[in-house]
Amino acid sequence: MRTVLLRVWVVCWLTLVWNLLWGNVSAANVVGGVAVALVITLLLPLPRVPVEGKLHPLSLVRLVALIAYYLVLSSIQVAWLAVKPGPPPLSAVLRAHVAIKSDLVLALTVSALNLIPGGIVLEIDQTRRMIYVHVIDAGTDKAVARFYRQVADIERLMIAAFEKEADWRASAEREAGA
Repeated sequence: MRTVLLRVWVVCWLTLVWNLLWGNVSAANVVGGVAVALVITLLLPLPRVPVEGKLHPLSLVRLVALIAYYLVLSSIQVAWLAVKPGPPPLSAVLRAHVAIKSDLVLALTVSALNLIPGGIVLEIDQTRRMIYVHVIDAGTDKAVARFYRQVADIERLMIAAFEKEADWRASAEREAGA
């Protein structure tokens, strides 16, 4: 039942997106949107993503607030780097280990890090849980420490929001692979 409801929701969502792309809601756009959504969901299905934890709303609110804070702070820092006199900042590719268990939460973490100006994730080593991030400002020990603190803060709140130890249950796919 849950799978059917999820598919119906995806079809409705894709139909809405289709209508937003066309700019107006009409019978033809709704029918066309449903047709495109059915083609996408039936002919191009995405693999199942195992859900292995439990959502904790208060921690999620703190996570969103932290990411918003880093968005504003990093935007100001990148803007300052763009206009300040002197040579351009030294950039580097830094490696960070994350203790996130779920591939879904790892993907969410990488997406959050990519949203924040000043760096972009270049590579993810899923087996060792390492991420490699190109950081614009890595010229000082303070800037490098700021990057690692930012990754640790986001990781800590991702775990608090989605992977608390008391609620953690590995998916059947993970247990079969282990």
